[in-house]
Amino acid sequence: MTYCLAINTDTGFVLCSDSRTNAGFDNISTYSKMHTFVWPNSRVFALLSAGNLATTQLVVKRIKADLENAVTPNLLSVNSMQEAADYVATVSMSVQNLHVVRDTGNTSFEATFILAGQIGASRHETLMIYPQGNYINESDAHPFLQIGEIKYGKPILDRVIKRDTQLNPAARCALVSMNSTVRSNLTVGAPIDLLIYEKGSLGFSQQMCLTEEDPFAKQLSEAWNKGLVAALDNLPRFYWESSANETTTEAISLRK
Repeated sequence: MTYCLAINTDTGFVLCSDSRTNAGFDNISTYSKMHTFVWPNSRVFALLSAGNLATTQLVVKRIKADLENAVTPNLLSVNSMQEAADYVATVSMSVQNLHVVRDTGNTSFEATFILAGQIGASRHETLMIYPQGNYINESDAHPFLQIGEIKYGKPILDRVIKRDTQLNPAARCALVSMNSTVRSNLTVGAPIDLLIYEKGSLGFSQQMCLTEEDPFAKQLSEAWNKGLVAALDNLPRFYWESSANETTTEAISLRK
């Protein structure tokens, strides 16, 4: 399994992905699921992947090969993020069909992608591309997209992320969302890739790769755990707890 997340705000976007792959209990490895394509001062793209590893790896290889061989369309020739999504969807469906023809079993070769980027002065966008080739943008009410194991990291996103959330707090929220997923699902794990993109910059200058032993990752996880415990402790008390406290206080006073 995997978990990838894109948060799209007024000032840019944040991407976060894990690196664990699982082909059974005895076949666990790590592969980055975040791939970037940058033409400074011209256009930038980042691709997050979830699903069959053979499919996602070949999709990325074909995208790179199309660029090297100047096959059109490619990420450098498209004129909009919608055209870019159509292109990635076409490559993905072609790869899936190729694997299905070769397969003699009942293997699922489906893959889902999140494509984020900006072309020139156009608006930065994030899009989720489904295995069938169709795609969607995030909603204004919930400006984030998730693929893979989404349920554990979604609650904090629903409560915190808004269109006007600043990038650094959004990035910390993304890491907390990932941390919650890692703690609840063993098939999602480090290293964790994080990318912060500021709109109009047309370059990826703020990126991190956090291992399990990374001091910042540990500090963030510990601070979040302590914060949750403190928040739980500060929740309103049941009415019978107040009565019990009053009774205890009176008993102490009588003993004195």
